[in-house]
Amino acid sequence: MRMKEFGKLGFKTSLFGLGCMRFPQRRTAAGPQVEAGEAIKMIRYAIDHGVNYLDTGYEYHQGESEVIVGRALRDGYREKTKLATKLPLWRVKTIDDCRRILEEQLRRLQVESIDFYLLHAVNAERWRLVQDLEILAFLEAMVRAGKIKHLGFSFHDELSVFKEVIDAYPWAMAQIQLNIVDAHHQAGVEGLHYAGAKGIPVVIMEPLKGGRLAQTIPQDVLDLWAQAPVKRSPVEWAFRWLCHFPEVTVILSGVSSMAQLKDNIGIFTRMETGGMTGDELALVEKVRDLYLSKTKVPCTGCEYCLPCAREVAIPWIFALYNDIFIFDDRDGAVNRYRELTAQGKDASRCIECGACVAACPQKIPVIESLKAAHRELTGRGV
Repeated sequence: MRMKEFGKLGFKTSLFGLGCMRFPQRRTAAGPQVEAGEAIKMIRYAIDHGVNYLDTGYEYHQGESEVIVGRALRDGYREKTKLATKLPLWRVKTIDDCRRILEEQLRRLQVESIDFYLLHAVNAERWRLVQDLEILAFLEAMVRAGKIKHLGFSFHDELSVFKEVIDAYPWAMAQIQLNIVDAHHQAGVEGLHYAGAKGIPVVIMEPLKGGRLAQTIPQDVLDLWAQAPVKRSPVEWAFRWLCHFPEVTVILSGVSSMAQLKDNIGIFTRMETGGMTGDELALVEKVRDLYLSKTKVPCTGCEYCLPCAREVAIPWIFALYNDIFIFDDRDGAVNRYRELTAQGKDASRCIECGACVAACPQKIPVIESLKAAHRELTGRGV
């Protein structure tokens, strides 16, 4: 497993970090349920094969992720890992909320201290909240109390906001969304370089754009990849491009099966050192342009728009909408949308309350996009 120094903190972390937001699930009458036993097996398999960075969050899998991670880290596995979780700023109104949530997370994770505690999904509005409530002062007190070791943040907003946040505090790390398609979206490559110049380690999330760069690759994209003299899978190309940047310290990948986990471990174990060639970078740019020309809604499936008061399955609807154009899968998308409709989760239930618009880190015009998706998936308007 490739390892890298984590800034100046005095330890190394695996280049592959296990994201704990996409564990395997089974369908039940009550909705998707995490396969906890399989998830624990996967976490321990990853650690046994050199992965030592785990990333979870308060609301991942409706709160089950932290519980599962806590169970997986028993029996000596905690001592082998660096553990990151996050403070959900959208649930914070007072410092007492911060204290309550942190204590709950420590109980769920069954740990006395969290290695990396991140402000979750920072944007301009939430950054103002952090400042107004003096949340960092509270978290510094928790560091002194030994409940947190290092402070960081994950980010979803414009580059200018990212630079403001980076400049405001001596962060132990920053976590940004970056992949071959989103090179110039949100913080992007420029933000990566900016943090690196400040000596701040950068952790990458959404390296496969919520799995979109790994599943049902369009034939014209495969044809582009086939032009490369070095043969790699699309997943390996995506990770290889991120490894090109020396500022990248950890790449989070949220796997939903043991097969995916083993594939990721294999890729990061044999990953070459050094940067990509000019021809390889040019090829990635061609692939990026092709994807961007096809995508209708830039949804990553992060689920920050959920729960919807009307139970509209927003990320799944956008995924089906995009599938029609990216993967030429109209029949499959329409059939799956009929299933959502039968469950009362289609876009026709939207009452345009706007909660999803405010929550979306990608700044998607969710309401109008839902209308467009519904028209395409049904042949009629909302």
